[in-house]
Amino acid sequence: MTLKVYIDPISEPSRAVIIFCKINDIDFEEVRVELSKRENVSPEYKEINPMRQVPAIVDGRFKLFESHAILIYLASAFPGVSNHWYPADVFKRAKIHSVLDWHHSFLRRGTAGYIMNSTLAPVVGRPLNPQAAAEARKLLSYSLSKIESFWLKGSGKFLLGSNQPSIADLSLACQIMQLEVLDEKDLNGLLGPHKKVQQWIEDTKYALRPHFDEAHKAVFTFLERWKKQSSRGVNNETESLSKPALRANM
Repeated sequence: MTLKVYIDPISEPSRAVIIFCKINDIDFEEVRVELSKRENVSPEYKEINPMRQVPAIVDGRFKLFESHAILIYLASAFPGVSNHWYPADVFKRAKIHSVLDWHHSFLRRGTAGYIMNSTLAPVVGRPLNPQAAAEARKLLSYSLSKIESFWLKGSGKFLLGSNQPSIADLSLACQIMQLEVLDEKDLNGLLGPHKKVQQWIEDTKYALRPHFDEAHKAVFTFLERWKKQSSRGVNNETESLSKPALRANM
């Protein structure tokens, strides 16, 4: 049976899973779960993922959610996936797990919290929260500095000093790309001090071409729509934008 991948392309973890499947020639059927239409809380989708988040997969009778778990499963279960994505070496695997666990505790919390509270809260019917945004920005800046000084330490182009990308590079790079919804000044203020992070993003894009750029078209499409809407002020029309993804993806 064909692997089914349930995603919303505005979701960072969804994009990571789709990119991984495409770059590794994994045959799959993409099933859209539109978060803006609350399809993730439908009874049908609850049967796939009781946590009602995206992404999720169904491989025969096997169901799985949480993007990191999905990436590990795909790298382990499907033949032809290059070893560098999830190395057989147990020590290298453990290091990758350390990056992925750190990601959820730091980079993801900081990114999602800052974007929501500084920019996109009105889209989901919530007021902007400058205090929460300031706290999240500190966590985000701290996270970027740790990627710069620790996770990119070494001679390799990629995380953990590797010369080829792993599932950790893919997951973290997709997360950082979500910052594109910020205005240019804010984005430059966050990423500007971190030259190694900027180069790593470019190296990751290049290594995953053309699938990385294709998958992120959804972000840029949303960004264009958001700018047009925000220039007129937030109104009922903005509720059609797909930003509940920031609260409902993993």
